[in-house]
Amino acid sequence: MPRSLRSMLVLLLVAAFGLSACTNNTQPTISVAATAGPAQNAIQISIIYAPESEIYLKDAMASFNQAYAEGRNPVTGQPLAQDEKPIYITGKSGSSGTVMQGIVNAFIAPNNQNVERPTIFSPSVSHWLVLANYQVGRDVFDLANSPATALAPVVMAIWESRLKAIQKKHPNEEIGWQQLLEVINNPNGWEDYGFTGRRTVYYGHTDPFISSTALSTLMAEFYASARYNANFTGRRLTMTEVNDQKVQDGVRQIENLIKHYSQRTTEFKEYIAKGPEYVDFVALEENDLIYINQGKTQYKPPERLVALYPKEGTFWHEHPFAIPNGDWVSADQRAAAKTFTDYVLSVPIQQAALANGFRPANPNVALGYPIVSDLGVDPDQPKTVLDVPDPQVVASIQQSWSFVKKQADIWMVVDISGSMRTDDKIGQARKAALAFLDKVESQNRVGLIAFNQDVNVVVPLDTVERNEARLKEAIEGLTADGGTALYDATAQTIDMIRAEPDNNRIRALVILSDGQDTESKISTARDVINKINATHEDPNPVIVIPIAYGADADVSTLGSIARAATTSVQSGDVSNITQVLQIISSYF
Repeated sequence: MPRSLRSMLVLLLVAAFGLSACTNNTQPTISVAATAGPAQNAIQISIIYAPESEIYLKDAMASFNQAYAEGRNPVTGQPLAQDEKPIYITGKSGSSGTVMQGIVNAFIAPNNQNVERPTIFSPSVSHWLVLANYQVGRDVFDLANSPATALAPVVMAIWESRLKAIQKKHPNEEIGWQQLLEVINNPNGWEDYGFTGRRTVYYGHTDPFISSTALSTLMAEFYASARYNANFTGRRLTMTEVNDQKVQDGVRQIENLIKHYSQRTTEFKEYIAKGPEYVDFVALEENDLIYINQGKTQYKPPERLVALYPKEGTFWHEHPFAIPNGDWVSADQRAAAKTFTDYVLSVPIQQAALANGFRPANPNVALGYPIVSDLGVDPDQPKTVLDVPDPQVVASIQQSWSFVKKQADIWMVVDISGSMRTDDKIGQARKAALAFLDKVESQNRVGLIAFNQDVNVVVPLDTVERNEARLKEAIEGLTADGGTALYDATAQTIDMIRAEPDNNRIRALVILSDGQDTESKISTARDVINKINATHEDPNPVIVIPIAYGADADVSTLGSIARAATTSVQSGDVSNITQVLQIISSYF
């Protein structure tokens, strides 16, 4: 944590509540008995917080409300004074970038469908407060009075075997982006580091317009590229570095490591836990890495993940509590929000945050378990913390993602066999495919293949920008009839995508099928798996994402195809198919 921030917190906390030191590393017990709702005279406030905070904030809100229901001030523990009104807080989680835009809209576009008016906004990192002020053109948030409440550095979560192999190549050196790039630039890739079977590096991060981790990671990539490609030695990036073609090319080189993207860290936490064959390293908050190593994900990791704190530097995520300067926040609500902030900074809640993998923002709570090496993290890191650039620079870096990110070639492969008529599955598939198309970046190339007993290229591969009208017309015209040649459709599409001359792109098939193969004439399931396996040696392996649509889908076969492609089969039905495809669209 930056020394200046820690010193400021010490002064504020000592002056405000004179908290005593506490070194208990066990998770505290917090009363969360249900209350009947707000008292008639209660000051009601709301908070929207980053999803990772829910693990302790949900209980903190419940215990805060319970104290007032029992007639106690939750911060002091004393009975409420005669003129002291109770406070009642409600809250929900939301992706930081989406919520920030909703708050910005409340100021400048109140009729937008995404509008948020919370009393407290707690994103993962204050980058979003900076961007909100920049977009609105005035101080929506008072940065100096938006205290940190839980701390987590952004790390590269990398498999221990991979990191040790890199360290063996670079004894007595700190490891960072420079060494990671050496792996990808090596013609033999991982094979020269002692790993057989795959040369290519698999990397992943989330969407910097939505995810705090992704925005911090993209900024860190610009810092690293400026250092190695433009001899940058300053403390803070400027527009000169961001607009430098050599710097942008360097970031693009890092982004070329990407296997695929994702909208939120939530998906990547489960994805990386499957093991090294799925992804080699991914940007996470330190607490997420701890969560995975504690075995709390759906999949038990086959080996330990460790935190790489890049030598070039990283960012602290401080989970600030910020009160918007909006007309929907009254003076009483502002004071109540500060009371809740004091409560979250109190020793019991900070112990709960620590127990869930966050570093406490209250310096009176000693750092301890689970911030330990056994869980893959280093309490003495990070040694180098990057400065947050000026707002214009942060906004420019975020906007740059569309042209530095790795672009994709995506084939939508849609089952139009007769069984798709049941329950109007074909109608739902059309709606979902259109929703998928709306979410895909315009410079990605998308094509459409429809199959029953025959395989037909309905719309050839081209950028969404040029192809969108044709794709929408073709999707809306899909009708269902005939048998199911799933294997032929998948095998032929893999051959087509491998034949594309530009292989420096994410290459993917999104297959939607509701039944078992009944009509393939050329290919078998084994042929499809062999074709996928053959692409593992390509610089960009073919990603196959099967969607098992409906109760009759061949989950077993689709699962085998997904495992060969180091992905996972998605389950879809008429109630969620649109949502499933929208999430998958964020991979690109």
